[in-house]
Amino acid sequence: MTVTESPPLSTCTVQIERRGGRGKAGARALEQHLRNTPGVHDVEVSFRTGSARITYDESVTSEEQLREAVQDRDVSIQDESDTAADEVTSRSELRQEAAFVGLTLLGMVTGLATGWLDGPPLLMWGGYGVAYVFGGWYGLKGAIETLRHRAVDIDLLMIVAAVGALSIGAPFEGAMLLFLFSLSNTLQHYAIGRSRRAIKSLVEMRPDEAQVLRDGEEVTVPIDEVAVGDVFVVRPGDRIPLDGVVTSGEGTVDQASLTGESVPVPKEPGDEVFGGTINESGSLEIEVTRQAHESAISRLIHMVERAQSEKAPTQRLIDRLEQPYVLGVFALTIAAIAIPLALGSEFTGTFYRAMTLMVAASPCAVIISTPAAVLSAIASGGRQGVLFKGGEHVETAARIDAVAFDKTGTLTQGNTQLTDVFVRDGTADETLSEDGLLSIAAAVQARSEHHLARATVRAAEDRSLTVDDAERFQSVAGKGVKADVEGQTTHIGNRTYFETVLGDAAIDGLEPGLDRLQALEAEGKTSVLVARESHGEVSVLGWLAFTDTVRPDAAEMIADLRSLDVEHIVMLTGDNERVAQRIADEVGIDEVQAELLPEEKVATIEELVERHENVAMVGDGVNDAPALATATLGIAMGGAGTDVALDTADVVLMGDDLSKIPYVLGLGRRTRRTLTINLAIAFGAIALMVGTIILRGIPLPLAVVGHEGSTVIVSLNGLRLLSFRG
Repeated sequence: MTVTESPPLSTCTVQIERRGGRGKAGARALEQHLRNTPGVHDVEVSFRTGSARITYDESVTSEEQLREAVQDRDVSIQDESDTAADEVTSRSELRQEAAFVGLTLLGMVTGLATGWLDGPPLLMWGGYGVAYVFGGWYGLKGAIETLRHRAVDIDLLMIVAAVGALSIGAPFEGAMLLFLFSLSNTLQHYAIGRSRRAIKSLVEMRPDEAQVLRDGEEVTVPIDEVAVGDVFVVRPGDRIPLDGVVTSGEGTVDQASLTGESVPVPKEPGDEVFGGTINESGSLEIEVTRQAHESAISRLIHMVERAQSEKAPTQRLIDRLEQPYVLGVFALTIAAIAIPLALGSEFTGTFYRAMTLMVAASPCAVIISTPAAVLSAIASGGRQGVLFKGGEHVETAARIDAVAFDKTGTLTQGNTQLTDVFVRDGTADETLSEDGLLSIAAAVQARSEHHLARATVRAAEDRSLTVDDAERFQSVAGKGVKADVEGQTTHIGNRTYFETVLGDAAIDGLEPGLDRLQALEAEGKTSVLVARESHGEVSVLGWLAFTDTVRPDAAEMIADLRSLDVEHIVMLTGDNERVAQRIADEVGIDEVQAELLPEEKVATIEELVERHENVAMVGDGVNDAPALATATLGIAMGGAGTDVALDTADVVLMGDDLSKIPYVLGLGRRTRRTLTINLAIAFGAIALMVGTIILRGIPLPLAVVGHEGSTVIVSLNGLRLLSFRG
């Protein structure tokens, strides 16, 4: 059981091993039982996906108490280490179901053929007996479990209809119903299992062993025994067993299995690599940064499995309506028997029509229509390096009509370069050179994670400058930083920093410095002032200018979004407006919100939601966490190595491929269309058959074919999403 704390509540997602039945009533009873457990705030139990999601107060209850709470409910909570064994069991059960379907078909055909050929009655009834036993086995178990919990479901409907057909001398119709019902159930389980196996197959891509360097020699070690800090060797053609950083060698790595990138990525010392990807060329020595269970591919698999247990809104609605709907079908069936009999109709024909009506009105296709599509969409996204953190977010992606982008690292490449270093004429230190100014700035910026700071430090390293240690470092979000270097306080910041943080101080050289900033920004560069404070006096030393490169596929991605009918596209940035507008014009963005502080980005997203209702926010998942959480749909890029991205966003793009953003919205829209088609097929078949039965009547076999046929069609239609490529 994995527990992810989110104070003051904790959430655990667990695998459920079912014992003794398939009915959903057991899931509801377990859910209600857990809800009544002290400290439990919310529960979602799904036997379809074999999981439960429990939100609880850790100060009131514990993981062990939750285990005890289900001991008498015909289920057991499994550890995640049992997932592989559970998968083997699931496949074995599917094979058994398929065998039962085959025996049901054999028995039905034997009974029908023997009756046609006037064969021995014993053989005919033996054939039908086989069909009824094997065709009704799982349905009867589910019906019994349902009744134990004082509820009804579709299993009970089908068993009653089959027994009813047998009771009026129509054994073939009942056998045919059980055959098609068991066949459709088997196809449903196959569809759901395939969507889950599409993700589980990723773990099979990771090798079981690694070639670890020990005392200068290569030693074969199981990956579970490899520790963080160990160095292993990967040769061309080998799969990389664990996440790590390249320490020696150069090559290209195929990361398609994790990030969906179609082009191999060059790797050199200092670059991050991920377990399960393929080293295409060059021998690499890699230092382990995460153990096997913490790797990016393991987290992807775990989070997709958790996402599959999160029901989409449409599915939650259908689940709520299932119980009253089934009760309504029983009431309609009873009325279809009682009213004609009261009016003098003969019993056999009346009962036959009522059984036909019961079969036709059953909502099997309606219930499977949503999970078949949503689970396939989640699995399809996972294989493309796109992680939906729940079925709800798949449906949300279909409704997005406005998208907001962070600029740096999202629309731009994020590899900001220092382009200009200027020393102000007339500074108190007349010997200060460009290298001296850069050295001072790098000393301060070495303590910062901002992209401009990293560019400053890189430039100092490229020039092989000596950089002193800084003390008393302080950062003002979205404005600037300061620290003590060589006993004097150095300030580095934008216009807002000097006008607000140092607004009360008299600053020598501020006006010419701000004028120079304006000129640099007019050239499309981001610039900052560097000033030194000594004995209460502040003097501008100079300024630094930076530039960032727009991603080459950004404009194409924006065009793809417009083809998906996205109405409004916005860029949010803390950068100055001129730089932001230049980039916006280059890629075709509608609106620019510049010079924003982190809290102002949140306010901007809130305002966009008021204007457009459904807004997606795209960022890097680190600096944009509040805005991602505020948007209708938060999309984080480059999540393969970013824990914050995995925790914050609703959708995580494991790689940095901008084309995956239209893919997310396109998959959501395709899923919505599939759901609409599935529900239209399901309700249309029910309405057509019920209306025909009431007005004219149809044979029971035709109702069976219509009912089970629509169930099979919606299952297969949902599976088509597994092949969606955008």
